[in-house]
Amino acid sequence: MRIRILGISGSPRKDDVSGTYKLVSTVLENTGLDYDMISLRKKEIGGCIACLGCAKDNVCKVKDDLEPLREEIVAADAYVIGAPNYYSTLNATTHAFLERWFQFRHQEGNLLWGKLGVAVGVGGMAGRFPADDIEKFFMYSFIETVAKVSGQGAASCYTCGYGETCKVGVPRMLYGEDVKITPEMIPDVTKDDNLMQAARDAGKLLGYRLKNGHDRKAVAEKMQQQMMEMMKSSA
Repeated sequence: MRIRILGISGSPRKDDVSGTYKLVSTVLENTGLDYDMISLRKKEIGGCIACLGCAKDNVCKVKDDLEPLREEIVAADAYVIGAPNYYSTLNATTHAFLERWFQFRHQEGNLLWGKLGVAVGVGGMAGRFPADDIEKFFMYSFIETVAKVSGQGAASCYTCGYGETCKVGVPRMLYGEDVKITPEMIPDVTKDDNLMQAARDAGKLLGYRLKNGHDRKAVAEKMQQQMMEMMKSSA
């Protein structure tokens, strides 16, 4: 049976300049398995509106650009989802995309249970916050995060036109008030050998897990237990 992985880049940037897109692609390319890559750039996806229209049949009734992606999500055996860091969390489009996975969980809906995922985060200073949030969304669907990949990308401050003078911009925070922006100093995930190796390793691990007796039932039970423990600790 064909194993298929779905990659999602939640970045609004063009693919060739998006650190998120590059890292998600690198993970996918190293799985050794078939995959599909989807960018959420320019897609119109709203958040969950709590209408409960999906409660009966686990199908969201909101009509937007998520609707044609539903079957892609259901058919996948694993996910590699990446997002940029906006205010120490996910950007709105990726958050809305994952909120709408609420449609899969009613009446013990197990369409996603026990699947595997890799969470990818990129930020102007750090990418761990979106990666952690993606991991949390995975947990709510009883998806195991087998790896997280997070690193520094190019903050918008480097190209907005005011990066050298803005007192609260990333370049001045990192290099001081006399900073002069050069192409060499602008972060690029592909220049970070350790980060790119982490992405390759994550892809290899995901591929290994999927190709070597992946037991969805056992994974789902493990993730259910982890979620219950998380709920108890936050009560």
